[in-house]
Amino acid sequence: MSDAYFLYHSIGMYPGKDRDLAGALAEFAFVWGRGDDGQWGYVLPLRQRFIDRWRAILNAAPQTVTTFENVTSAFHEFLGSLPVGHLAGKRVLVGADCFPSNHFLLQTMAAQHGFTLTTVPLRQGASWVEDEDFLEHWGPDVGLALLTWVSSTSSHRINLRQMVAHGRRMGSLVGVDITQAAGLLPFDVHAPEVDFAISTSLKWMCGTPGAGILYVSPRLIAHLAPELSGWFSQDNPFNWDITAFARAPDIRRFDNGTPGCMAAIASLCALEWHAGQNHAAILAHNRRLTALIIAGADEMGLPLLTPREEGRRGGSIMLRLPERLPAPQVVGALRVQGISADARSQTLRLSPGVMTTQAGTERMLQALAQMVRP
Repeated sequence: MSDAYFLYHSIGMYPGKDRDLAGALAEFAFVWGRGDDGQWGYVLPLRQRFIDRWRAILNAAPQTVTTFENVTSAFHEFLGSLPVGHLAGKRVLVGADCFPSNHFLLQTMAAQHGFTLTTVPLRQGASWVEDEDFLEHWGPDVGLALLTWVSSTSSHRINLRQMVAHGRRMGSLVGVDITQAAGLLPFDVHAPEVDFAISTSLKWMCGTPGAGILYVSPRLIAHLAPELSGWFSQDNPFNWDITAFARAPDIRRFDNGTPGCMAAIASLCALEWHAGQNHAAILAHNRRLTALIIAGADEMGLPLLTPREEGRRGGSIMLRLPERLPAPQVVGALRVQGISADARSQTLRLSPGVMTTQAGTERMLQALAQMVRP
């Protein structure tokens, strides 16, 4: 693994990840392929351990977190579980810098649920939606607001406490997508108290695809009726009486058919690793390297598309590349030198994590400077 790995906004890495992942999948293959009846007794406790690890990250109460394939599916199921007509005639509020998949979902669900989607725009030439602009669009007619804790395109971090407090005054449901900072920045579903949260185990959590999660406040769960139900939606999944179905009293009502456990099992080793780390030290390491990147960008004259203040950003640094240097060309040249980064349009995204070293960061900056020089 290169010491110049800057893709924690996409796929997180940690020492020994390949070995741990191979071991977890090999053990699953052994148990699942064994000719006895021990499969579910092995798989379901591992899925629950995955959920419990996420509960610890969120400081969430028991039976408030469950698994989903991804953030979009979790958000979809939450929206579909709201009481009929709850959002009818109201607005749903998101920022233009939210993860596009969430926006695509809301666009397609607006007509079905009778709400108007309001997308708070970026100011001319800006890289992120300003908090005050979001608040200005947030009135009492907003039935639900989806907050993006940290933007994937700028690493801008919202003032979550201020946002949630405003949402409470407006009487809105308040949810937050924490994907771009979960596992790096501390997060607590109770401080401030949010109605729901969605995330994935990729990125700073270093997990695998398919290991998404949904948290729902216990205040709300009993009032929600997920559209998709099945045998695992019940308090007792082994109830076979088709005349006696009732949703579980807790987050399990968001489960449905036989749960897909593979992604949770594959990601559990990463969550176990994460649980054993000094999280303050991981964040301090990131802050040292991101400060180095900012200083290097200033020397090169590359515009910074991320807030400079630590408290206003996540763990990534986004830089604007000159138009004369096509981003795919820059990313490809870095890759040849063993430096992993990516780009969206002309925005170079750099996210240093535990595998990234100061020497690797300096090597990346030197390689970038050689390309940037006229």
